[in-house]
Amino acid sequence: MEQTESAAPAPPPRMTRQQILTLISIASVNFSSMICYSILGPFFPYEAMKKGASQTVIGLIFGCYAVCNLIGSLIMGKYIVHIGAKFMLVAGLFVSACCTILFGLLDRAPAGAPFIALCFVVRSVDALGFAAAMTSSFALTAKIFPNNVATVLGSLEMFTGLGLILGPPVGGWFYDSFGYEVPFMFLGSLLFVMVPFNIYVLPNIESEPSKDSYFRLLTKVNIVLICFVIFTLSSGLGFLDTTLSLFAIERFKLSSGYVGLIMLGLSLPYCLSSPLLGYFTDKYPASRRWLMVAGGTATAVSFCMLGPVPVLHIPSQLWLLILMLGVIGFSLGMTTIPTFPEIISCAYEQGYDEGLSTLGMVSGLFGAFWSLGMFYGPIVGGLVTQHLSFEWAAAVQGGTALLAAFLLAVYYLSHPPPQPRVADENTRLIAE
Repeated sequence: MEQTESAAPAPPPRMTRQQILTLISIASVNFSSMICYSILGPFFPYEAMKKGASQTVIGLIFGCYAVCNLIGSLIMGKYIVHIGAKFMLVAGLFVSACCTILFGLLDRAPAGAPFIALCFVVRSVDALGFAAAMTSSFALTAKIFPNNVATVLGSLEMFTGLGLILGPPVGGWFYDSFGYEVPFMFLGSLLFVMVPFNIYVLPNIESEPSKDSYFRLLTKVNIVLICFVIFTLSSGLGFLDTTLSLFAIERFKLSSGYVGLIMLGLSLPYCLSSPLLGYFTDKYPASRRWLMVAGGTATAVSFCMLGPVPVLHIPSQLWLLILMLGVIGFSLGMTTIPTFPEIISCAYEQGYDEGLSTLGMVSGLFGAFWSLGMFYGPIVGGLVTQHLSFEWAAAVQGGTALLAAFLLAVYYLSHPPPQPRVADENTRLIAE
């Protein structure tokens, strides 16, 4: 009886108070930051065109956000230990709140150069705040949940997806009902509420700074290819941010509110699938590499069918557009969720310290390549759309995603994961 009781498996450990508070804090950051980011899609391109901005300039406005986010992510990731993870997150939220409200006042600026210049300034500062908040949130999550990073990140991505889901319809509805200013005022105030909340609940974490660098991380081919995958994913989202609303309004004669509902087709599958994909990749770590390949391939095919690409001679239909957005949303989860823990594993294999400093650099690297894609996608997508069409621009984006998936597949086929060690001769004889 005693042997039976002692052989019974121990119950899984419950989360500590610090872990629970961290989950609440990071969830609030993900939700509030992403809803403020995603409200622009349904109506800002149209509003900016009324103020004299071309499709290319609109792409540059979105792109400048990404460039500043890229620079900010690298700096914040490198010096997260010196600045302090909690201070970095709270300060980033405060800056983003101020910039969100200021962006809502830009409709009062004169059309033309003054409006465009102010858009660049406010978006650039906002990007630095966003970089600080998200870099510290990723690093804190990985530090406090070291054994199930993908599961926790996947669960937190539900709140990221919820922000992406609510942002476009809420922004489009507020814009249609109350005008340009109200969406930004409402959501900027929401960010302000998050500041004292996170000061109270977020734990303080101290760590020693590391002498390691980004360059050493990028000497590993596997990490470079994963970063290229991250780049293609974010460039696709950036492309959709600046072109999808105009395409849907012109092709299907939809209002900004309905365009926001269409964008649910992208964010809802991502939101629902992320927790399951995170749990699966933590339980079966070997699946991460092929989930990234499969997700990238599905993303490529879906982008080619968004228009669809003219060579297929398939007419554009609203149901097909929504279906392909759904596939992109699901494949985005398949590809994104495994990338962060996979880079962490590669960093530890290279001998990086298992501390907040390394996690900050990995988080900064992730944010930098994500931002690089967010810069490339709107600008190149805007140029191709302006000179050719949305259909061809979506196909170019799909080709980039396919290239990343192909290169990653070739690398993994030529570099299989290490096999478990074969038992020695004595162990084999005992087993026999």
